[in-house]
Amino acid sequence: MIEILVGSQMGAAEYTAEQVAETLVQAGFPVRLHLTPVLEQLTRNSTWLVITSTYGAGDLPDNIQPFADQLAQDQTDLTTVSYAVITLGDSSYDTFCLAGTKIAELLAKNSAKYLNLSLQIDAQSAELPEDLALAWLPELITKLRLTA
Repeated sequence: MIEILVGSQMGAAEYTAEQVAETLVQAGFPVRLHLTPVLEQLTRNSTWLVITSTYGAGDLPDNIQPFADQLAQDQTDLTTVSYAVITLGDSSYDTFCLAGTKIAELLAKNSAKYLNLSLQIDAQSAELPEDLALAWLPELITKLRLTA
């Protein structure tokens, strides 16, 4: 199971997540998309793919902040969870893609296993975020098939 956790303030990360989910389903993976992630609703023996934008001064979007707060406060054992992160940001800010870093640190703190895969998408790029994510996706799919 791939749990896609979405952090989206203006919609770009949500749209990107929908495109990624569709492609993963076409590749044969069971996928659940969480537009408002809640820790208790996530499958623990699975891969969590966080797709989030960075908002404000490196902040998490409002819809994923309660999830991050819960990870920060709880000592939830996530040793059976593997994760990867796609972050949307703007490189003209010194907090470029900081939201993804924050979520990754919280997952690591709770002993989730990092798949050594992340993607930072720059709003300054001429390419659409979903196109960049879909171009990166074969790398994730290969890793998932090797670790299955």
